[in-house]
Amino acid sequence: MDLTRRAFALSSAALAASPAMAFDARKPIVIAHRGASGERPEHTRAAYLLAIEQGADFIEPDLVLTKDGHLVVRHENEISGTTDVAAHPEFAARKTAKVIDGERIEGWFTEDFTLDELKTLRARERLPQLRPVSAKFDGCDAIPTFQEVIDLAKQQSACCGRPIGIYPEMKHPAYFASIHLPIERRLAEALTRNNLGGVHDLVFVQSFEPESLRNFQAMSQAKLVQLVGADRPEMVSADGLKRIASYAHGVGPDWSLVIPTQGGALGPPTSLVADARAAGLQVHPWTVRAENRFLPTSLRKGADPAAHGDVGAVFKALYAAGVQGVFSDFPRLAVKARG
Repeated sequence: MDLTRRAFALSSAALAASPAMAFDARKPIVIAHRGASGERPEHTRAAYLLAIEQGADFIEPDLVLTKDGHLVVRHENEISGTTDVAAHPEFAARKTAKVIDGERIEGWFTEDFTLDELKTLRARERLPQLRPVSAKFDGCDAIPTFQEVIDLAKQQSACCGRPIGIYPEMKHPAYFASIHLPIERRLAEALTRNNLGGVHDLVFVQSFEPESLRNFQAMSQAKLVQLVGADRPEMVSADGLKRIASYAHGVGPDWSLVIPTQGGALGPPTSLVADARAAGLQVHPWTVRAENRFLPTSLRKGADPAAHGDVGAVFKALYAAGVQGVFSDFPRLAVKARG
């Protein structure tokens, strides 16, 4: 992969839908994690619209597959936590247990439903105890297809007069391949149909599975981002980042791999950003959340795990470390801290 393809600076030439619709390349992008999922049920039209209203540059749809091969947007293929499927007696017999990526999971799975069947369900808040305001919107939205999210981004780009990108994640691609529903080809075809398969288009494709990204690389020129969990620090060592740069354009680490915590407080940044830049990669850490439950103890306000702490300190530390983008459930707060 040549350096030009890997470096992909977020310039007006690279990411503008028209000369009047360009990102400010001097600022990191704000990626709405599952939409404004801290305030609306995740992966719903309402969550995406609110995120765009709050200033997000990209909206993130997690992609899974239906029985009849359609790409739909859910964080997991098991949907009991984010839909009302358990309240549908006609689907009671579909409840089952499966082993997904080595973990036994019980529930209802998208690959056991046709798209028409899934469209009869309604979304609900995954964390109602932490996010009661969002839970008030339970039942308002259906599960969107990937095409519907693409259409929404295009419509909102035109309405807002600024580019809205999409940042799809391929969920459990090895598992879906094992049941003869390969996700990479379907995603590549969907991007091509929508004229979004080029390196300069408003798209990043992400996955935790390196092999899936390598497979996708042969099908599309869309920008690729390797996701890395906090339990895999070796992947973001200087040598690990060089390996990632052989097939990807960027890396999406857990934010604690960029700004670790020490004694419940934010510590100094690691060398990850500098090492990634040396390898020709950009860095888009995930996922900054505002609730006390997800913050270091020194940034919490009060004892209520649902109350918002000093999340601005996390955003500012990441921006100061030189990241080129950040994922958040609260895009409004990410935009505010970016200034």
